[in-house]
Amino acid sequence: MITNDAVVLGLLLVILALVFISADSRRPFWKRFYEYVPATLLCYFIPSLLNTTGVVNGDTMALYPIVSRFLLPASLVLFTLSVDFNAFRRLGRASVLMFAASAISIMLGGPLAVWLLAHIAPQLVGGEGPDEVWRGLATIAGTWIGGGANQTALKEVFQPSDRLFSALVTVDIFVSNLWLAALLYGAANSGRIDRWLRADASAVEEVKQKVEHQAEAIKRIPSFTDLIVMLAIAFGATGLAHAAADLIAPYIDAHYPTLKQFSLNAPFFWIVGLATAIGIGLSFTRARRYEGAGASKLASVFLYIMIATIGLKANILAIADQPGLIIVGLVWMAFHVLIMILVSRLLRAPFFFLAVGSQACIGGPATAPIIAAAFHPALAPVGVLMAIMGYAVGTYMGYLCGIMMQLASP
Repeated sequence: MITNDAVVLGLLLVILALVFISADSRRPFWKRFYEYVPATLLCYFIPSLLNTTGVVNGDTMALYPIVSRFLLPASLVLFTLSVDFNAFRRLGRASVLMFAASAISIMLGGPLAVWLLAHIAPQLVGGEGPDEVWRGLATIAGTWIGGGANQTALKEVFQPSDRLFSALVTVDIFVSNLWLAALLYGAANSGRIDRWLRADASAVEEVKQKVEHQAEAIKRIPSFTDLIVMLAIAFGATGLAHAAADLIAPYIDAHYPTLKQFSLNAPFFWIVGLATAIGIGLSFTRARRYEGAGASKLASVFLYIMIATIGLKANILAIADQPGLIIVGLVWMAFHVLIMILVSRLLRAPFFFLAVGSQACIGGPATAPIIAAAFHPALAPVGVLMAIMGYAVGTYMGYLCGIMMQLASP
């Protein structure tokens, strides 16, 4: 068993490097392999094998508290730093409304699935203490509205057991990849689907031209100073969020004990909430120009270290104890898909906006550009832009979803 944290960190970074080197490979085997297996999944799955087989004891590693408290809020700052609300609005009314429908349907679909199954099969959504199913489902809400950073933030806020969290990661991967496959199939048949939706697809071509121009306008090679400034912004904001949380959380704990049931006395809730708010605030300043120098890429480095570290605490066999959780995920996803189809028909929005709006939430920056590029390679940045919006609202909406699921639980 490996017990040295420095050795474990080095091993995790080697694993991440091998995953992304192979993912970028032009060799036919790897290209075909990554058509079916997401790189993000391997970044979680391979470290989880180390824990499952006993090579590393994830429960005793000191890496997780450090990474979650420092790198996670720093990544949220850098991700939200690049939110361009004006550019998002310029994508058109249909894209904005489809993204909103996607996020809201996920936020409401979770409590609806819990409430429905609480009446039909309460054992599927029950549990006690850290094993209360709603706690784990709240982390899915975070990743289905935003991304991995939001999921990790809500994991710290609601504190599900590691075993429950491992099982729900499997649910997330299984259910979300089913929908991803359906969207990829739909992208290849978008003409027929658009006719069924009675949509005007000419708006997609207009969006393509706008996004191409915007991406080229801000892109540049980062200098040493750029990198230092981005780190200063990320960790400066993280430090400020920590300082404020150290004041706010104890005050609520002492003076408003009734708010404990909403986790408002948890310092980590305020850390991630304030870090996200600071990032959004900075997006209205000149600081947002650092996206052109690679702010979101640096944020992704922090995020994937986080994902690998979470994998160290996971047991991939945990879903065997609660296979019924997949039913909860399928009911939840079915509600989301139904709402997206209804809103798309109502707005006569092209299937492109349905697919990218949905995947911007469900899959985040990892797969939203893949779906967008399936329509046209130049449209990939649209998926990134929508997914970044998901990061901005994922923690807040996921938190509300978690509270509603708590109230709906048996």
